[in-house]
Amino acid sequence: MPTVHLLDYAAGNIRSLVNAIEKLGWQVEWVTSPEDVSKAEKLILPGVGHFGHCLSQFSNAGYVEPVKAHIQAGKPLMGICVGLQALFEGSAESPAVHGLAVVKGYLERFRNEDKSVPHIGWNSANSQSKDHHSSGQSVYGLRPDSKYYYVHSYAVPYREGELEKDGWSVATARYGSEEFVGAVARENVLATQFHPEKSGAAGLRVLKAFLEGKQSQALPPDISLSATQEGLTRRIIACLDVRANDQGDLVVTKGDQYDVREKSDNAVRNLGKPVQKAQQYYEQGADEVTFLNITSFRDTPLKDMPMLEVLRQTAATTFVPLTIGGGIRDTFDPETNRTVPALEVATLYFKSGADKVSIGSDAVTAAEQYHASNRNLTGKTAIETISEAYGAQAVVVSVDPRRVYVASPEATTHHTLKSTTPGPQGEMYYWYACTIKGGRETRDLDVVQLVTAVEAMGAGEILLNCIDKDGTNSGFDLELVKSVKAAVKIPVIASSGAGNADHFAEVFQRTNVDAALGAGMFHRGEWTVKQVKEELSKKGLMVRRFEEDT
Repeated sequence: MPTVHLLDYAAGNIRSLVNAIEKLGWQVEWVTSPEDVSKAEKLILPGVGHFGHCLSQFSNAGYVEPVKAHIQAGKPLMGICVGLQALFEGSAESPAVHGLAVVKGYLERFRNEDKSVPHIGWNSANSQSKDHHSSGQSVYGLRPDSKYYYVHSYAVPYREGELEKDGWSVATARYGSEEFVGAVARENVLATQFHPEKSGAAGLRVLKAFLEGKQSQALPPDISLSATQEGLTRRIIACLDVRANDQGDLVVTKGDQYDVREKSDNAVRNLGKPVQKAQQYYEQGADEVTFLNITSFRDTPLKDMPMLEVLRQTAATTFVPLTIGGGIRDTFDPETNRTVPALEVATLYFKSGADKVSIGSDAVTAAEQYHASNRNLTGKTAIETISEAYGAQAVVVSVDPRRVYVASPEATTHHTLKSTTPGPQGEMYYWYACTIKGGRETRDLDVVQLVTAVEAMGAGEILLNCIDKDGTNSGFDLELVKSVKAAVKIPVIASSGAGNADHFAEVFQRTNVDAALGAGMFHRGEWTVKQVKEELSKKGLMVRRFEEDT
């Protein structure tokens, strides 16, 4: 098998990149010291997280000059995400830290007045080089009608002609009103802001072109450049609640207002095997797959946690982002007889193939302490430590609120909304109370207090469930979505209540939510992800089309 070298200097999910390269028939060798760089024919610089953190590690380990020498020798090099950012001169994320300055330009933070930051989701990488388009050529397999997975807060703004005059081919994406660099290529160097290993067949095609040295390829004749839609697509996420059944097997289940047992025989509702279900949704075009582990494996050694194996197997064949929730907290490990901090637990999941971790009950406890201490950050919560090491985009907070009705806004100190239908005692106002322990315990903390606290701690995304809507197939709670979107600048995923494609259309058309999640309707086979996307497309909502061919 041919070999490509990977430089592992940074945090993040490198496992998926290795899986993608191996799927394409190449083997990976690791660069573990500056001396190894000269042995590499082809070199990939991955990277997820904080520019300053990654570049400082890179520089302190002595990699700057060997990597520059690799490029000057004309050997192929690919930078991915922070690996692209490293090739520029610097970033507003860490002004004191220098990039490699292989490409001229600086990264700036996206403006968040009119959109969520981080920029998370599927966007274009359209080649600006008119020569390529007019001759029907694609740079390193990039196609104008494909979408690629991005997750970042900082980007290089695109200014027409600036990079091109230095000989770079540039592919751009648009987020809100901002146009930025999605990829650059020149001779032996390719760099992508997006993650090709998380971009399905479209991303594997780019990796394959780099590995095979195919800098320029003919575009398929059926691609219409005029029909290409720029911008972020509507993300459809498939969610799998995973727990052990009474026989000890891991199964995908689905609650009815969080109750996962059948009414008839009290057995755990079994809707399939996690790895196969995830693969099925990937093949239907799901933009992300989320696993929520709703069993606590208290007596299991950490390294043997069943969900780690589920992730490893899923990540080997599912090339879209994977989120794992449940158990991301300080955990006692019976094998080593010590308490393992949440950051170490998260690292195990990232190394097994997760891109994001989701934190639930512990986020509520942390938010209560944050408000009680006059909004002081300790730097010690799971959210803060994981966000600091891996970047905000790696931390999702899963919120489980339920409605509490009150006679008037004065009856509570919480953020109230006016109800369109009276409550059980004829009340016309309500607030959303946060819950912990899978909805079993309600806390004196409202949803706005929770999401503003976790945003301050460094969470990058909110997974917004709703106990009242769970398993009802009656549509998302639009009022809940609107109130949370108004409270934070980070992306929000609508969850709970989806029963058909119209519910997805409704939440995208009537709120400015960033993504929407379905579970039971997919597990029971009532709808496929592909069918939902087809319906959204008919209504004029932009979705990523599924590509099979690399």
